[in-house]
Amino acid sequence: MKTLILTESDVKKVLTMKEAIEAVEKAFELHAKGLTQMPPKVYLTFEKGDLRAMPAYLEGKAGIKWVNSHPENPKKGLPTVMAVLIYNDPETGFPLAIMDGTYITNFRTGAASGIASKYLARKDSKIFGFIGCGRQAYTQFLALKEVFDIEMVKAYDVSRQNAEKFARFCENFGVSAVVCEAKEACDCDVLTTATPSRKPIVKAEWIKEGTHINAIGADAPGKQELEEEILLKAKIVVDDLEQALHGGEINVAVAKGLLKREDIYATLGEIVAGMKRGRESDDEITVFDSTGLAIQDIAVADLVFRKAKEMDVGLEIKLFDF
Repeated sequence: MKTLILTESDVKKVLTMKEAIEAVEKAFELHAKGLTQMPPKVYLTFEKGDLRAMPAYLEGKAGIKWVNSHPENPKKGLPTVMAVLIYNDPETGFPLAIMDGTYITNFRTGAASGIASKYLARKDSKIFGFIGCGRQAYTQFLALKEVFDIEMVKAYDVSRQNAEKFARFCENFGVSAVVCEAKEACDCDVLTTATPSRKPIVKAEWIKEGTHINAIGADAPGKQELEEEILLKAKIVVDDLEQALHGGEINVAVAKGLLKREDIYATLGEIVAGMKRGRESDDEITVFDSTGLAIQDIAVADLVFRKAKEMDVGLEIKLFDF
């Protein structure tokens, strides 16, 4: 038996956002129905970042992602996030594939926001704001484009160069895009925040009624992008409650005693599975707190593995001497 090695270039050849959204939406539904195994993330914390192990099992698919988050990496010419994913056969434990997980991470995170926005944003949403225009913004845009007819993108980043580059990317899809300040970017129908911030960037006074927010950046204790007042008046949906309480956008408000577990409306899986309703009025503010789940990674890894085999992409090697 051989193990399939898939580089980032290989993954890019076989993965589409439309298929990623379908795979991730199914994973959320299975999770809500209790048909998955997903132990809590295990963290190794360092002075300048962290490493985390993310194992999961769902519907005959199993594996683990080993991923870092080092915000200062771009100064060294390295991405903030890099990941390796091992995809296993649950029946034997054999490693069917070892693949780049960075591209998968970006795609599955974007896919989750696309799914959340489908259920939580207003159907007539046209203007999309972005706070943080790094790598993640691109797949967020691609996912949202699968769900909505985007007319305008408003882009803000601490690096104007990053915002301008992202705006040009959006324009390639026939979308009007402007670079602006954070306050102006928040004047939109759907706001995506994707920064490593540990203090609020988005002020409550900037968010109008009816806005949906995909809060992507907070994925560890102490991280926060939104002022607490936004959460206190919003319908909050999380990808996983325990992870969100520990390190999602809600973690700081919970630690301060401003939010309680029972204040969280639902998990995204519960809404996808029809257990709870999504948006119920045009004027409510909704927040999707995305921490990133291992089931998303494994669902997409399965898709990548199957398509790579079909398309004869990647390199098969013999890892073991048996």
